[in-house]
Amino acid sequence: MILLAGFFFAGMTFFVRLSGDLPTMQKAFFRNAVAALFAIIMLLRTEEKFHIHEGCGRDLFMRSLCGTLGLICNFYAIDKLPISDANMLNKLSPFFAIIMSTFLLKERASKAEWGFVITAFIGSLLVIKPSFSVQFVYAMIGMLGGLGAGIAYTYVRRLGMRGERGPVIVMCFSLFSCLVTLPFVLLNYRPMTATQLLCLLLAGLCATGGQFSITAAYTFAPAKEISVFDYSQVVFAALLGYLFLGQLADGLSYLGYLIIIATAVAKWIYTMKKE
Repeated sequence: MILLAGFFFAGMTFFVRLSGDLPTMQKAFFRNAVAALFAIIMLLRTEEKFHIHEGCGRDLFMRSLCGTLGLICNFYAIDKLPISDANMLNKLSPFFAIIMSTFLLKERASKAEWGFVITAFIGSLLVIKPSFSVQFVYAMIGMLGGLGAGIAYTYVRRLGMRGERGPVIVMCFSLFSCLVTLPFVLLNYRPMTATQLLCLLLAGLCATGGQFSITAAYTFAPAKEISVFDYSQVVFAALLGYLFLGQLADGLSYLGYLIIIATAVAKWIYTMKKE
């Protein structure tokens, strides 16, 4: 299921890029509108409907805010960078989650876990390539997308610890993102061709498939056992980018991918042995 989620999320970035030079906010709106619709349909079929557990409102707001900012940065990076680079920078989110868990959940990271964070950051520098070029700015925006996602996932973890339902979290995030992006869409709407509209709808469907697949995966197995397989998304994105968009990352980026994924694998092995 988590490999399927990786494929769906890679498909989302592929169709976002394929939709062309539409405004980032317009792309984000359509992506979240589809996800919101599916989440609402799911909740209507439950007994509790749209009930939010007591004490979860603030965390739902923060998850939605950070997730929306992360999503907008990620979509902007997808338009400006090879989609494999944009995906990899977004996949720094688990390492940012370690940092944020220290402050939000009061979970103390071990020396080894801090070592993983530092190593992953070194790998990210090979993808970002610090310089005075505009590509560096795009890469930093992509990294901010990973930061936003990392903070959002920390709030998702806290919501899960408080018993909040997954579809409620998805619905609140998707509706919040639609409300944030809608004014920008109305002010700067760009007419779409049938192909562009189809690409955005497919991006939304892929995002929805990814959400449900990853939720199922974490229902079937603990995060510590399967989270490393989420990096398959980068491999799928690289293949889609090469086969259909003619995109090839440079040698430094591939070295950065190797370091970050190897660090994720090492962290996974460390966590399993620790347990």
